[in-house]
Amino acid sequence: MLKWLLALPFAVFILFNAYVYGNILTYRALAPHHTSFMNMRMSQFADEGRAVELDYRWVPYNQISVNLKKSLIASEDAGFAEHAGFDWNGIRNALRRNERSGTIRAGGSTISQQLSKNLFLNESKSYIRKAEEAAITSMMEAIMDKDRIFEIYLNVIEWGYGIYGAEAASQHFYRIPASALNKPQAALLTARVPAPLFFIDNPKSPKLRGKANIVLRRMGSAELPETE
Repeated sequence: MLKWLLALPFAVFILFNAYVYGNILTYRALAPHHTSFMNMRMSQFADEGRAVELDYRWVPYNQISVNLKKSLIASEDAGFAEHAGFDWNGIRNALRRNERSGTIRAGGSTISQQLSKNLFLNESKSYIRKAEEAAITSMMEAIMDKDRIFEIYLNVIEWGYGIYGAEAASQHFYRIPASALNKPQAALLTARVPAPLFFIDNPKSPKLRGKANIVLRRMGSAELPETE
């Protein structure tokens, strides 16, 4: 019995990663029906008594504005086109900040890591969860092309209460398709990404415009992954 109890966590780990691996293979060709983060967030809204409807609209990579692609890379992961899923300098800096604060706050997450968490994990902050995120990120980078990783990321990001993906966000905030976003619009959408619900609740926050201005200045140097 003791042996079985000791083996159980390893069995769960193996089964979960087999499930993840199978889904990543599927996502090379098919859009995710939903993500772990969407499920968690919608359950949270229901528990809070909020009447929130899910607005998740998948659009192909070539139907999303280059301006939004560049603004997100400039803001979230400048080395996305070159690295293998991890920004080691960012991770070292995050570890130092966490050590100084005594808590796990900064994660140094790349776009690939953010997508791994979004698709399969929860919002808990622990080094065990970060280790699982790293394992999923490695699998995803080995199986998918960069442009496919970015395409999924663009389509599943949270932008507000029940608003997921570039198309839903573009329609909600500007009443235009994601393909038509200009640079200022893309920068403002990107500025919302780290705290989308905060900016929905605080639309006049000076932080939004300030972050958008920084993104605008950085967009010109953003390097997109090469499409195949």
